Amino acid sequence: MTTPFRLGLTGSIGMGKSTTAAMFAAEGIPVWDADAAVHRLYAKGGAAVAPIAALCPQALSQGAIHRGALKTWIAQDPSALPQIEAVVHPLVAADRAQFLADINADIALFDIPLLFEKGTDAEMDATLLVTAPPDVQRARVLSRQGMTQAQFDLILQRQMPDAQKRARATHIVETLDVASTRAYVMALLTHIRSKDA
Repeated sequence: MTTPFRLGLTGSIGMGKSTTAAMFAAEGIPVWDADAAVHRLYAKGGAAVAPIAALCPQALSQGAIHRGALKTWIAQDPSALPQIEAVVHPLVAADRAQFLADINADIALFDIPLLFEKGTDAEMDATLLVTAPPDVQRARVLSRQGMTQAQFDLILQRQMPDAQKRARATHIVETLDVASTRAYVMALLTHIRSKDA
């Protein structure tokens, strides 16, 4: 079985990453979602439950890790995030490797918010950045329930600036409307397959 072409999908919050990933899935492309992998690891029976509970006992709730408790710990203790990442990142990498081993496809999509920040782009054959103008991004994010300007600013601080991502990405799509984004996805799949053939 040949290894699939690995396409890494990334983009800052509110840029249309989930919508774009769903377009690839609709075309039959297997999608690995980093956020979903973390949810699996934190769920009851997940591989991260015991080691994270050992670091932060108050985060354990009904056999699963409560992400809200982790956020509180991270806000209070500067050493919390590196400790959590030291546990979670190897488990996420193992989950990603297992996904790759289990699929039979010519192309696989890896939906990874911090693709460039964590250097995971080195494992990909190409990268696709979803982007949008800052005013569009802000409007999309602030329309989400419970999202505040302060939370949005905090998230942006943790993410590499869009301009830096643009400089590193193999492919870039501006997600201004669904139809043009879908057309781009179709064209990119055709391009990858023609190059790969």
